[in-house]
Amino acid sequence: MSRLELDDLVSGGRPPAPPPDEETPTPDVLIVPTSAADEEGAPTPRLGRPFDHRSPFLVGLLGGLGLAVAYGIARGVSSLGAIFAIIGLSLFLAIGLNPLVEFFEQHGRSRRAGVAIVAGGFVLLGGAFLWSAVPLVVHETQDLIANFPRYRHELLTGKGEAASIAKTLHLTGYLRSHRTLTIPTRSLLGAGRVLLSFVVASTSVAVLTVYFLAAMPRIRELWLSLFPRSRRVRLEYLTDEVFQHVGGFMLGNLLTSLVAGVGTYVWLVAFSIPYPLLLALFVAIADLVPIVGSTVGGIVVSFVALTHGLPVAIATGAFYGVYRLMEDYLLNPHVMKHTVKMSAGLTIAATLIGASLLGLLGALVAIPAAATVKLVLDEVVAPRQQQR
Repeated sequence: MSRLELDDLVSGGRPPAPPPDEETPTPDVLIVPTSAADEEGAPTPRLGRPFDHRSPFLVGLLGGLGLAVAYGIARGVSSLGAIFAIIGLSLFLAIGLNPLVEFFEQHGRSRRAGVAIVAGGFVLLGGAFLWSAVPLVVHETQDLIANFPRYRHELLTGKGEAASIAKTLHLTGYLRSHRTLTIPTRSLLGAGRVLLSFVVASTSVAVLTVYFLAAMPRIRELWLSLFPRSRRVRLEYLTDEVFQHVGGFMLGNLLTSLVAGVGTYVWLVAFSIPYPLLLALFVAIADLVPIVGSTVGGIVVSFVALTHGLPVAIATGAFYGVYRLMEDYLLNPHVMKHTVKMSAGLTIAATLIGASLLGLLGALVAIPAAATVKLVLDEVVAPRQQQR
């Protein structure tokens, strides 16, 4: 037996104690004593059941949160709908007026000069209309208020054709109970609020249109940069075609408005109806609005024609009724066929669909939108179908 084995036998298999002058090192790991259950071979605890992602509660909770987020987005878009409409209308007008600016650029003018000329032309047109309309409206309003007692007496005594019209419209009761013409304060405030909203919206559209018109090349480059370079050549061609269609629609709309204004002026001069130039400008501006523009202008002119008698007013209303039919079914489709390259049936159908969906704004953009869809179908969808 060796000495090492003898030492192990004496110490009982335990490691020898360190010398008294050496310190016992502190262990770096905490040693947990084995429990009695582990020593007896008890099973190791298992993990619980996994979380059920298809739980009805979780599905309902996530669905409710999704609905709440969707409702918040819808409310936000709805509250900003008027702003989006103003921006979209401004961009549409800028695209439509862009051919005029490019025309001046082709004749040696800078883009800023072209934008200034186009904007200045519309400002002069609007200023001429206001310069001729505002003093006249103020004068006629003051005259109506001052002479209301005399007009009231003539209407109540049955003098003239206006008295029979007032009786037909059941205005005699109002005239008997009101000796003077008064305007309720609430109605006046409501009209002022509507007028202020219209002025603010019109000013915003005008300013944004001029800005978009000046920045149109950069807007076009930004639009093209959103797509891969391999498709930009084709997309550039389609974008230019869309711009030409929108510009053609705007020029065609200006042409039909010019026809409406000239026709109104000739009719009013022929029957000696007062304020022919002012009413002609009003009809031309109103005719820029599709569907209802010429109708509103015709109603106003017909009321003014009452000053020359009921037959003249009826004839004026009939004139605008015939003109409306000719404009909607003959003049406008013929002009759009050459400017936007759309058939008459498609033009009428697009206008009716746009007006039913988005009202006046939809009627305004319906024809360019239909032309854009037709262009995409002809240039993109149809060739792909032919290759199959």
